[in-house]
Amino acid sequence: MTTVATVSEGTGNPYALSHLDSLESEAVHIFREVAGEFERPVILFSGGKDSILMLHLALKAFAPAPVPFALLHVDTGHNFPEVLEYRDRTVAQHGLRLHVASVQEYIDAGKLRERPDGTRNPLQTVPLTEAIQQHRFDAVFGGGRRDEEKARAKERVFSLRDEFSQWDPRRQRPELWQLYNGRHAAGEHVRVFPISNWTELDVWQYIEREGIELPEIYFAHEREVFSRSGMWLTAGDWGGPKEHERTETRQVRYRTVGDMSCTGAVDSDATTLDAVITEIAASRLTERGATRADDKMSEAAMEDRKREGYF
Repeated sequence: MTTVATVSEGTGNPYALSHLDSLESEAVHIFREVAGEFERPVILFSGGKDSILMLHLALKAFAPAPVPFALLHVDTGHNFPEVLEYRDRTVAQHGLRLHVASVQEYIDAGKLRERPDGTRNPLQTVPLTEAIQQHRFDAVFGGGRRDEEKARAKERVFSLRDEFSQWDPRRQRPELWQLYNGRHAAGEHVRVFPISNWTELDVWQYIEREGIELPEIYFAHEREVFSRSGMWLTAGDWGGPKEHERTETRQVRYRTVGDMSCTGAVDSDATTLDAVITEIAASRLTERGATRADDKMSEAAMEDRKREGYF
């Protein structure tokens, strides 16, 4: 793939890349670097917008050849049906290989226990790490971005994980001049974040520019929801609502998509990409800060989970 240079706004330089072109070029470089340096990479793909963006960039990086990586999804059993339908349709459309690690299967086998609050997001760590070990993946692409959360802001593009998939911030390596060190010992692997330097606004502007299809859940629609901890959660078999929680029909959309038990919707009338971009540009809350209950368990909730092997 050859990136076409466009005139950067205000520079008048026909050879300067625009902001989005520069981000795209960096991500494509990272995908190609991993392809040349590792033996068994895999892309985490849930059908959420960041993983959709990653797959789009991977397709561009290797076109017209197929993507040389498999996909991996850790299915909590509480995912949104619209997102799972999009995931399966996309895998079939591009002829990709998808590995699914099921949290429900681990619960049924007695390897994991349901949490009292019903959320399964923290339960993803064991299925994820065991899938990595079982398939001997040595590089795992994730859609984490530095603007989402402070623990993710500390993490490098190439993030070394030990033989237990744990993250130690003290073992991070410098990444000067976009030089990435993928060296790792037997049993270790590297988590790779090709869109780490993107913001939520960048993601949506790029999606608009590229005409990337998304699940309808990201646009305003009417949904039966109930209020818990200041968020609108979707009613469902996962354990909500409780007896004292009243459901109501509201027009909402999702800024981020995860487990139904901890992902909140936001009131919105943004039914188009332009409207979503305008809404995000005016927001003063990050998408995870506004809509993810699992990040509100403690000040260091995300960092604690990363140390245990989480995304």
